[in-house]
Amino acid sequence: MTSTYTVTVLGLGAMGLPMATRLASQLTVHGFDIAEPRLQLAADAGIATFGTAREAAKGADAVLLAVRNGEQLNDVLFGDQGVAAVLEPGAVVILGSTVGTDAIPATVEKLAAFGVDLVDAPLSGGPKRAGEGDLLIVVGASPEARAKAAPALELLASTLTVVGDKPGDGQALKTVNQLLCGVHIAAAAEALALADALGLDQAKTLAALEAGAAGSFMLSNRGPRILEAYDQDGAEVLSRLDIFVKDMGIVGKATRAAGLAAPVAAAAEQLYLLGQAQGLAASDDSAVIKVVAPTKRTK
Repeated sequence: MTSTYTVTVLGLGAMGLPMATRLASQLTVHGFDIAEPRLQLAADAGIATFGTAREAAKGADAVLLAVRNGEQLNDVLFGDQGVAAVLEPGAVVILGSTVGTDAIPATVEKLAAFGVDLVDAPLSGGPKRAGEGDLLIVVGASPEARAKAAPALELLASTLTVVGDKPGDGQALKTVNQLLCGVHIAAAAEALALADALGLDQAKTLAALEAGAAGSFMLSNRGPRILEAYDQDGAEVLSRLDIFVKDMGIVGKATRAAGLAAPVAAAAEQLYLLGQAQGLAASDDSAVIKVVAPTKRTK
């Protein structure tokens, strides 16, 4: 039996649909996507779908957004068909994306004019974990806004970390997180490319690395996909390479603004930019191995 608490999920893509499905297990969920096939998948999962974002958002207690950047955030909320105008005072907008801190102050101010709070809650974990309620979510929002968003956030997260009481705090921590994730994926790709260049069996090398001091979550998570990207036509796309072009760009902007040298992060960013330039933007981020080693040597 679903709750009367209503969450609108705008964007039913690789992350949005499993999140909406997870939320629909206990809450009332409205969904919208510009792609008709995604709407049909959502309807098949028991999600009420609508023809426009505004129709989907009307009357919602919370609107969950997965947007690419600050410009898209502003357009979805305040553009010609922006949803902020149809939200009831007391509703919350949950921002699950990594957009950086720059767009947050203006968004908070504009939403306040409608009596709506922003819950800055960037998330990570991938589609499978989204559907299982096993996401890592870091939150920056007032206690009152967090309480309003809690029914949705608690269903989606296995690890929910309150970073601070203001929007922007979540973006700041997620920026730090993405620095490490971006570097770890690039380093894993370089290591497995070196294993191949040295004539080693990459699968055995990966297993050995995971068991020792060089192991990490990202090595274990991306390692098999890196091998698929290298050995086959490419790994299943679970996180596009150009997401890390965006995220490492946010990292670079943040470190420069802080006057902090970040040479390792800058080097990783260049690998993702090279991958994008080589036509790998829409490939899984594991395809970054092809930047340093376009073809497999060991057969």
